[in-house]
Amino acid sequence: MPLSRMTILAGLTSVVCLSGCSSDLQRTNVLLSRENEDLRAQMSERNAALAENEATMRDHEREIARLQQVEQPFAQLPLAQVTGFEQIPNVTAAYSRGEVTVIVESDVLFAAGKTSLRSGAKRSLDQVGSVLERSYAQHIIRIEGYTDSDPIRKSGYRSNYHLGFERAFAVREYLVSRGVDPDLVSVASYGPTQAMATKAASRRVEIVVAVE
Repeated sequence: MPLSRMTILAGLTSVVCLSGCSSDLQRTNVLLSRENEDLRAQMSERNAALAENEATMRDHEREIARLQQVEQPFAQLPLAQVTGFEQIPNVTAAYSRGEVTVIVESDVLFAAGKTSLRSGAKRSLDQVGSVLERSYAQHIIRIEGYTDSDPIRKSGYRSNYHLGFERAFAVREYLVSRGVDPDLVSVASYGPTQAMATKAASRRVEIVVAVE
């Protein structure tokens, strides 16, 4: 074969080889570019998720700090200190001699001579139960039933003591159903023995929490 033809063929072979190599490099560059874009997208998504998690964590930390301020131990409550039950409808509360006493008028809780809770009363007891769980967990609770001095005539209960007990027990059962520890809750009835200024005020249920 003449030298010139061999030279031409060698040149063509080099051109083909270089063309093929260049094409492979282009495909490799395209693949690497796409992979780089995918990695950048994944990193961006992860950074966004991380930022969201950090924001959520900060929110949780603020909420924990808020709850810790709300849930300060009540064992050291001075007289007339906030008890946590303020602003609950139909409920009054006060601290005295190592106990927080929460008073719910019986007429709000029950119809005359009845021991079944009124539906409206449950909204107040729901809030009372929430405070008990949140701020008085592991504290001993005593639920006391009181009545007026009118003798029992129509309700079917043997005495005001029985009526007072059944009402206190109904409150206990409802609070337990809302999450209050049943092992910490006892029930007592004082009937008409600790009357208030009026008969309406005498009919009541008191939730007494030992804080000292």
